[in-house]
Amino acid sequence: MAKVDVWSTVHAERKALAADLGGLTEAQWSTRSLCTEWTVRDVVAHLAATAKIGPPQFFGKLLASGFSLKRLQTKDVAALRGGSPAETLDNFRGQVESSKHPPGPSDTWLGEVIVHAEDVRRPLGLEHSYPMDAVVQVADFYKGSNLVIGTKKRIAGVKLRATDTEWTHGEGPEAAGPMLALLLAMTGRGAALDQLSGDGVAKLRSAG
Repeated sequence: MAKVDVWSTVHAERKALAADLGGLTEAQWSTRSLCTEWTVRDVVAHLAATAKIGPPQFFGKLLASGFSLKRLQTKDVAALRGGSPAETLDNFRGQVESSKHPPGPSDTWLGEVIVHAEDVRRPLGLEHSYPMDAVVQVADFYKGSNLVIGTKKRIAGVKLRATDTEWTHGEGPEAAGPMLALLLAMTGRGAALDQLSGDGVAKLRSAG
């Protein structure tokens, strides 16, 4: 598959997510996301925060947070939540076309917006069609990395096979299903495992 234009895709996916969030109730904003330590509102605040920070600011905040990425993220989520869900959404909308980002390859931020958008959409029952080329590109980026997400270790010893596009990776018992579900499983979203079939699913489930 051809490489996608990362930033035009990121901007389009942020816009689509912002549109989906416009009609949420107060209760929906408080729904637990697939990123289980965060609510829907927390995830949206995190996406806004990530889009506001460049490498110099990131390193300054990391230093101020005692070199704890988790502590840095917690502070930024609190700041970008604002005083209400409407303010959280406004903060996110204000960053929709931003190309600022912390240090890291650009595919990191493509993965960030796709995976976190599903962290929000799935618990809310919202469906969205992502560009297949983008989902494959993110999976190819994550599959060889243990940085932060730990994908390489999680999928070791399992053959992943997409049923809706030509994509496979790895050796061992097979876990097969839609490409998006494979991507979510690769990044530790256990809710996606129910969409997969094969003997490799149990191995992925035990890997967490």
